[in-house]
Amino acid sequence: MDAGAAHLQLETVQELYRKVALIRRFEDRVYRLFLEGEIPGTLHQYQGQEAVAAGVCSTLRIDDWITSTHRPHGHALAKGVNTSEAMAELYGKATGCCGGKGGSMHLGDPAVGMLPAIAIVAGGNTIVTGLGLAMKLRKSDQVAACFFGEGATNEGAFHEGLNFSAVEQLPIVWVCENNLYGASTPYGRVSLVPDVAERAKVYGIPSQIVDGMDAVAVREASAAAVEHARNGGGPTLLECKTYRFTGHSRSDARGYRTREEEQEWAKRDPLIVLAARLDEATVARLEAEVKAELDEAVEFARNSPDPDPATALEHVYA
Repeated sequence: MDAGAAHLQLETVQELYRKVALIRRFEDRVYRLFLEGEIPGTLHQYQGQEAVAAGVCSTLRIDDWITSTHRPHGHALAKGVNTSEAMAELYGKATGCCGGKGGSMHLGDPAVGMLPAIAIVAGGNTIVTGLGLAMKLRKSDQVAACFFGEGATNEGAFHEGLNFSAVEQLPIVWVCENNLYGASTPYGRVSLVPDVAERAKVYGIPSQIVDGMDAVAVREASAAAVEHARNGGGPTLLECKTYRFTGHSRSDARGYRTREEEQEWAKRDPLIVLAARLDEATVARLEAEVKAELDEAVEFARNSPDPDPATALEHVYA
């Protein structure tokens, strides 16, 4: 590898580490603020899965689009939603990326190519086909990426969306974040097909199983899938094998899985995997940058105004 390529690769790893660290520290900070009563509602957190969002979104342009799930914080930050506006949205403030009307499960910002997240399981799997069809009809070279969990693959919307995208050769990258559990149900109890990637074959779609704990591996697989879609090749399904370190939601004590299993997956922490490619000084610098960004985001959210009740019916269409 020549010096230029090595520098580019190092720069990419640094960018991935910073994004993964931003998502992790955001989630950790939000968890504490929630327990302290500052953040209303509930949370579905993303710790452990950060490599998927960071890897995929690093291969997308700002005018490419993503759809997300009830666990959207990582997708939002990876796609470029402003950190302070994302934090303010969780606080329910008027300065939030959705004006305080979306909250944790509906983060998004069309300005950076993220449709406000859809909390219905597999809800984005049919919506994204509309995005992909629009891109095809407009003859643009945009790409849409759809994030969903393995639990969504037993919903009709998953199969409808996959089939339609295959038949119409839509520019969609299907990203399954297989974290092994649909809430508390192991995937093996609801599917006799152990790998989601196998399901794509019956629709004639290429698929790949990816190490979802390694942001570099995800980026490489996503880059190929995005290029395939952008050049008119149609959809690809990426099954990213990953693991959420937290429970399904804040009320989940994780009694359905062993601590030994959790400890084994913790050894493959996306931050550990990336840090192994960097020196300690670089990691410390990136962590300090992330901390400063989050400190600013929390202060922004705390000092932002609540939404005006008179705006409650704005942007509602019948």
